[in-house]
Amino acid sequence: MMREWTREKRLRTRSENGTLGLGEIMTELLVAPKLVVLRGDLGMGKTTLVRGMAAALGADASEVTSPTFTLVHEYRGRKTRLIHLDLYRLENEAEVETTGLWEMADAGDALVMVEWGEKFASVMERADAVVSMEQGEVENERLLHVVWR
Repeated sequence: MMREWTREKRLRTRSENGTLGLGEIMTELLVAPKLVVLRGDLGMGKTTLVRGMAAALGADASEVTSPTFTLVHEYRGRKTRLIHLDLYRLENEAEVETTGLWEMADAGDALVMVEWGEKFASVMERADAVVSMEQGEVENERLLHVVWR
C-alpha cells in the first residue's frame, strides 16, 4: 500500500538557467536523507536539475553528467552527498537490489535522486518524494510537479 503524499508544489522554468535555479529550491524542499524519484522524458532537463542541486549543496556542478551508462554518480556537497542514479537499463527488482540503492537511501547525509525509479514497485514504495518534469506550452518551458511526505 502506497503511503499518501502530504505535500506538493508546482514550479515552472523557461530556460536552462531557470532549471539550474530550481535545483536550489529542490534542495530546500527535499532535505537529506531522502529517496527521490525523478521523472521526465529525455531532454526534459533532469540532469540539469541535478546539476543545479549539486551547485546549491556546494558540490562541483561541472562534474554532473547523466548516469545512464554508469548507473550511479555521487557528488559531495558541504554537508550532503547528492547521489544520482539511472535505473533505465535495469529490468527487474533483483537488479535493483544489486545497486546498493537501499544502503544509499538509509545514509543520513544522502539525497538520492533516481531516474526511472517508477519502473520498480520497491523504489516507489520507499520513495520520499517524486519530481516530475514535463514540457510546457512553449519550447523551453518546463513544468515541475513535486510531491513529498
